[in-house]
Amino acid sequence: MANYKQEKEAFVSGMTGSSIGHINLISLAALASVSLYAALRTRLPKTRQFNFLESWALLVLPLLLSMTLFATRPVLLSAILLIPTCVLLLMPKQEGPSPLPSKQPPSPGGQIRVKLPPLPALTTYRAHMMLMTILAILAVDFPIFPRSLAKCETFGVSLMDLGVGSFVFSQGVVSALPLIRDQNYLTKPLWGKLVRVTEKCVPIILLGLVRVLLVKGSEYPEHVTEYGVHWNFFLTLAFLPILQVLLHPLIIHLPISMIGIAVAVAQQAALSQYGLKEYVLNAPRTTLISANKEGLVSLPGYLAIHLLGLSAGTLILPPTPSFFRRRQQAIAAEVKKPKRADTDNDDTPGTPYNKDLDLQAPRQLGKTATELCSYAILWWTLLGISKLVEIDGSWGPTGGISRRIVNVPYIFWVAAYNISFTLAYIIILDLFFFPVPKARKVPGHLKSPTSSGQEILQQQYPMASTILEGNPPELLEAINKHGLALFLIANVLTGLINISLKTMYMSDSASIVVLSAYAFVISAVAWVWNRMDNARKQS
Repeated sequence: MANYKQEKEAFVSGMTGSSIGHINLISLAALASVSLYAALRTRLPKTRQFNFLESWALLVLPLLLSMTLFATRPVLLSAILLIPTCVLLLMPKQEGPSPLPSKQPPSPGGQIRVKLPPLPALTTYRAHMMLMTILAILAVDFPIFPRSLAKCETFGVSLMDLGVGSFVFSQGVVSALPLIRDQNYLTKPLWGKLVRVTEKCVPIILLGLVRVLLVKGSEYPEHVTEYGVHWNFFLTLAFLPILQVLLHPLIIHLPISMIGIAVAVAQQAALSQYGLKEYVLNAPRTTLISANKEGLVSLPGYLAIHLLGLSAGTLILPPTPSFFRRRQQAIAAEVKKPKRADTDNDDTPGTPYNKDLDLQAPRQLGKTATELCSYAILWWTLLGISKLVEIDGSWGPTGGISRRIVNVPYIFWVAAYNISFTLAYIIILDLFFFPVPKARKVPGHLKSPTSSGQEILQQQYPMASTILEGNPPELLEAINKHGLALFLIANVLTGLINISLKTMYMSDSASIVVLSAYAFVISAVAWVWNRMDNARKQS
C-alpha cells in the first residue's frame, strides 16, 4: 500500500502542462454540447421533453469525452457535436405559446420581494464549470486523462489549474448578489457583516478540517505542493468572502476591477520583489506556516481572482451593466454628504433613481455582451503584456503562469477565460437560441390604479422576467443549484473509488466505464434532488 501511495503521488506530480490554445479547444466541447441541446430544443415539438438519460448524454458525456478519449483531438469532438447542430438550424424553429412572467410572491408584510431577471447563460456556465471540476478530480487518477491536463507542479497551464481559478472566479460572480439586491449593503456596519459572512463560511472551514483529518488518517495519496501539508481548497474558498467584506469601504469609492488589479499587483510585488516566490519554492517546511506556505501565499492572488469575478457579477447579474456603477456613485455621494436630521429618508416620490424598478426592468443583454467583450479584450491583452515583459520569467516549465503561487499571469488568464466563456454562453443561449421577447413598457393610463407594488412592476414591464422553457437545461439548473453539495459528494466518491481501485493501472475501456458511472451518479443525484425540491414547492 505504501509503495502504491508513493507511485500514485508520483503519477500526479512534476507536470508541466499544456497550452492555453489546447485548453480553449477542449472547453469548446461544452459550448458545442449546449448548442446541440439548444438546437434540438428549439427545433423539436414543444411537447417533446428531454428525460434524464438524454440530458446526460447531451450535456455531461461530451465534457467527459473532451478530457479523456478526445483530449488530443478536441476539434474532432466539437465537429461531431456541431455538424448535427448546423443541420438542425436548417429546420424551421418551432414556435410555442408566449412565455409567462415568473411569479414572485410577496414577502411577509406585503413588501415587494425583489428578484433579478433570470439569466440562464450564467446558470449554464456555472454548471458546466462545476461539472468540469467534478469530472477532472477523479479523471486525473486514470491514465486515460492526459498528464498535460493535470495540475502543473510550479509553472505552466493545464485544465485542472484553470478549474481551480474558475471555481474562485465563479464564487466571486455570485457574491455580487447582496451588493445588487440591497442598496445599503456596502454601508452596513462592517462588524455585523463580518460575523454573518463568517457564520456562513464556518461549515466550509469545518469541511476543510475534516478533509485534513481523513487524508492524514487514511494515508490517502496527496500532493503537498498544491496547497501545503494541512491547507486545502476548502479553506481557501472559506476565507475569500471574509476578506472581501474587509474591502467594502474601498468598494464604495473605487471600481471593483481596479481593486482586483491592485491586489494582483501587490501579490506580484510580494512574490518578485520581497522574496515570497523563493520562499514558496525553496523554503523547508519546518513550521506550521512554512508547512502550508502555498495555501497562505496564494490567498491574496485568489482574492484578486474573486474580486475580478465580483466585478463581473456586478455587470452580469443586474438588468443593465451600468446598474451597479450608478448605485456605487450614489452611495459614494451619500457617504460624502453631511447627514441632516430632517432628511433621514430620501426615498421620496419623484426621485429619478428607483432601485426596485431597475431590478425588475428587462435585461439589456446587448449592452451586457458588449461590456463583457471589452473586459475579455482587456484581460487577454494584459495577459499578453505579462508574457511580453516576462513576469516570473519566460513561459514554460520554469516560468510564466503559476497556479502554485497565483501570480499576475495566472490571475489575468483565469479572468480572461471565464469572461470570454460567460460571454459565449450569453450569445449562444440568451441571444441566439432563446431570445426573450422584447419587453415594452405599458402606458400609464392602461395600468390599474388599485394594483399592488408587485403588480405595478409587472404591468410596467410585463415581459421583464420571463422564463423560456428549456433554458437553462433542467439538468444543468439542478447541478448549479446544488453545486457545493455535489462537489462534496464528488470528493467522497473520488476517495472511495481510489481506495477501492488501483486507478492508475486501469485500461482505457475500464477507465471510461468507471468515469461514466461516476458522472452518471453525480448527475442523477442532482436531477432527483431537483425534482424532489420542485415537488415539495408544488405541494
